[in-house]
Amino acid sequence: MNRREVSELRRRFHPEKSFISHVYGCYVNSGKEIIAYLDEPLGVLHQEEAEKYLSLLKKALSGALGRNLLDISFTTRQVAEGEEHRLLSDLRDTDLKDEALRLKFFQKAVESLNMGDTNYLILLAHDVYDVPYRAKDDSVMADASDTVFSYIVCAVCPVKDSKVELSYDPQEKHFHNRTAGQIVAQPELGFLFPAFDDRATNLYNALFYTRKPDELHQEFIDGIFHTEPIMSAGEQKETFSSILYDAMEGECSFDVLQSLHEQLRERIELHKESKDPEPLGITAKEVGGMLTECGVEEKQIETFQNKCEEQFGDDVVLRPENIIDSKKFKVSTADSQIMVSPDRSYLVETRLIDGKKYILIPADETVEVNGLPVTISQ
Repeated sequence: MNRREVSELRRRFHPEKSFISHVYGCYVNSGKEIIAYLDEPLGVLHQEEAEKYLSLLKKALSGALGRNLLDISFTTRQVAEGEEHRLLSDLRDTDLKDEALRLKFFQKAVESLNMGDTNYLILLAHDVYDVPYRAKDDSVMADASDTVFSYIVCAVCPVKDSKVELSYDPQEKHFHNRTAGQIVAQPELGFLFPAFDDRATNLYNALFYTRKPDELHQEFIDGIFHTEPIMSAGEQKETFSSILYDAMEGECSFDVLQSLHEQLRERIELHKESKDPEPLGITAKEVGGMLTECGVEEKQIETFQNKCEEQFGDDVVLRPENIIDSKKFKVSTADSQIMVSPDRSYLVETRLIDGKKYILIPADETVEVNGLPVTISQ
C-alpha cells in the first residue's frame, strides 16, 4: 500500500462515512485473562463514544510506511490452505458476525501477545468500501464505482489507570480527589486485512501497525499471521551499519560516511518534495553507486552488496529513513558529541594538528555556552 491509499481508508473512520455498524472487542488483564467481551452497535451509542471507537481504529492506520506501517506478505500456500489466513478471511467474509470465529481470534491474539503488566483492549471492526472510480487526471467519480473493498481492522490499546485529580463538587461546593477510572490509550499495535493495493483487494498482504517502530511485537505477528519475521526500523539501521562496517573492513572514513549521509538525506528530501505516494526505496546497488562516488574500492562495494542480500534478502529495497537519521548529523567521541543541522554537515571537518586528530567546526557566527553568547579570543 502507498501513502495515498492509506489516507483514503483513514478518511472513512467517521460515523457518517463508514459502514462500520459494530465494534467488537475483548478486555484482557495482565494475566492474559479475558475480563469482558464487547459488542458495541455504533448506531445506538452517543456520537462522542462512536467517534472515539472509530478514532482508536483509525490510529491503527497511522504513521510512516516502512516504519510504523509494515507489509505482511502471505505465501501462495498460506492463502490456499493456511490456518491463520483462513481465520482472517472467514472473519472478513462473515462481517465479524460469527461469534465463534471472533472468540477464536481473540483467544489466539491473547495467547500470542505479550503486553507485560499492562491491561489492554483488543478492538475489531468490519467495513465495506464502495471504492470510487479515479480517472487518469486524479479526479474521483463517486457514482462510477466498480470495486468493493471489504476489510477488517484491529487495534490493540493499553488500558491505564487515570491520575487522581482535584475535582470540584458543585453540591458540596468543595474540591475532592477524584479519578476517572481506567482509560483506553492509543493503540500499541494493530492491522488491516486484506491490503488495499492499487485501490483493490490484495489477499496476499496485510498492513501491520506498530506505535513504536523499534517494538514490533513479533510474537503477535507470529501468532496471527505466521509469516516471515519483519525487521524493525532499529534493526534495519543496526544491520545496515554493521554490513557497511564489515565491508569497509573496520576502516570507515569520516568523509565516506559524511558523504553517504548527505546523499541519502538528499534522496529523502527530494522524495518529500515530489509528493510521491509510494514509499521511498533504494537498492543495495544504488547505495553501492553512492559509495563509488565516495571513492570506496570496488571489492568493498561488492562485499557490501553481497552482505545486504544475505541479511535483507534478494532484490532488497532499503528504506533510507530507516538506515539514517535525516534530521540530524551527530559525531561522537568518548567524551563529547557534536550535532549539526544535516544540511550543514559539510561544516564538520577532521584535521591532524601537531600529531593529534581533531574534529573541527567553524565558529565565525554566534557561539553560545549554556545559552549565553560568548566571544572566542584570537
